[in-house]
Amino acid sequence: MKTLYPAIKRFTDVLLSGLGMILLSPLFLVIGIVIKLTSPGAVFFRQKRVGAGKKLFMMYKFRTMRSDAPSDIPTHLLKDPFAYITGIGKILRRTSMDELPQLWNIFTGDMSLIGPRPALYNQYDLIALRDEYKANDIRPGLTGLAQISGRDELPISQKAALDGEYREKMGFGMDCRILLLTLKLALTGQGVSEGGPR
Repeated sequence: MKTLYPAIKRFTDVLLSGLGMILLSPLFLVIGIVIKLTSPGAVFFRQKRVGAGKKLFMMYKFRTMRSDAPSDIPTHLLKDPFAYITGIGKILRRTSMDELPQLWNIFTGDMSLIGPRPALYNQYDLIALRDEYKANDIRPGLTGLAQISGRDELPISQKAALDGEYREKMGFGMDCRILLLTLKLALTGQGVSEGGPR
């Protein structure tokens, strides 16, 4: 089962991300219209992230910050991140709905539903720590063990350790547990710090 799981995981990713994009398309449309009406700029935000084997890819999000915000700096490192986050952006971040466009990244194979959150290409400290745990060897995820264990409140070293733990214990039961707890956290907004590292 352990050797078969990567193939099962990929099949599940394609199936659920495809269904998710179809079922959530009305919500995507509404969010896109609200973003367009409330602040100038694109609906989607693209950012270079680190994938499996440290291969770079473009990750998609709904834009939650002003179009003049620095694009290659983690939000928590900005001098005043609150000055850049839009009104609708605050809601999207609190509910994690800004991450929904990553269903496309999952469908195309750059990401998985469950895995370490993809690091920015210039987050060298996080990438190096993940190397120690071999967590860069697997596809990054929409959510992961670190996200259900504290999300924005965890230091980078602890996140990397949890990413390594996920790589070691990855399986159907763990993925189901992470997915269900993620849905719960998204509905309650628990563990999310505005402007925190994501």
